[in-house]
Amino acid sequence: MAEMKIRALPNGPYLIEGPITIVDPTGAELRVEKPQITLCRCGHSSKKPFCDSTHRTVGFKAADPAPR
Repeated sequence: MAEMKIRALPNGPYLIEGPITIVDPTGAELRVEKPQITLCRCGHSSKKPFCDSTHRTVGFKAADPAPR
């Protein structure tokens, strides 16, 4: 099985690469058939949970990265 990677892009979305299944609050599963997706981090996307690049127009600034 391929490895999944999650990267927080600078002042942007989470970039997720690899096999992806999204589970909604009801438990329904959505298997994503793309090699990568971006998930909203700014809270303003009209396509949540996916990013629609609204972070660029609202001036989203990410918090400092978590310590390692």
